[in-house]
Amino acid sequence: MILGEVLALIAGGLTAGAINAIAGGGSLITFPLLVAIGLPGVAANVSNALSVAPGYAASAVGSRPDLTGQGRRVLTIIPTIIVGALCGSAILLLTPRGVFDVVVPFLLLGAALMMAFQTKLRNLARGPRDDGSRRSTVLMQLSVFACGVYGGYFNAAMGVLLIAFLALVLDEPLRRISALKNVFSAVVGTTTVLVYGIFGPVNWAVVAVLAPATMVGGYVGARLARRLPSEILRWTIVAFTVTVAVVLFIT
Repeated sequence: MILGEVLALIAGGLTAGAINAIAGGGSLITFPLLVAIGLPGVAANVSNALSVAPGYAASAVGSRPDLTGQGRRVLTIIPTIIVGALCGSAILLLTPRGVFDVVVPFLLLGAALMMAFQTKLRNLARGPRDDGSRRSTVLMQLSVFACGVYGGYFNAAMGVLLIAFLALVLDEPLRRISALKNVFSAVVGTTTVLVYGIFGPVNWAVVAVLAPATMVGGYVGARLARRLPSEILRWTIVAFTVTVAVVLFIT
């Protein structure tokens, strides 16, 4: 990599880490950046997933106070999301790479829509949920499995999807749902690190530069999260992602 690319990765990683801490969706910055510097779609996706995984783990550790009383729920759901992540990773690695290049603009647009309607999705969660019935349990497991498949195949905006799905089926305050999201994101991140690290076309030079930058950005972003206008940042990400998706459609 040339110096300009290294500096771009550092800046992108710092920005993405901060965005993840403030609004979520930081991978919507780093993934297009990796494509822009010349990585093929699948290589950019797996390298990006490995780069942001340490940040997920750090977020999960920081969420421990809001996980009190949720230990049984976490242990029940972790196997499901691991299976989902393995399925998503297998789909990515076993299907022709040209398929990912065709699908990724649609995934970016879907991620942008999730970011755009994040608040509305959360509002849908109001009302009685998680009543302990078999139906609610099955719905939660299916939701988490779907998020795992998505995260294993395409990591960007997985946290937004997890919060939306979990909030629809759990009768918990948003901060406790966000804590669950951090744990499950870390589980998906760990799973993809193991799978992609062994079988994926990882660009380790990119990971070596990007991963520390996302961790620093995440730490700084967490400190600034209550001071910055997250709504403005969220809509900036949406506009940027839609633009990238349109460019990929055209090219």
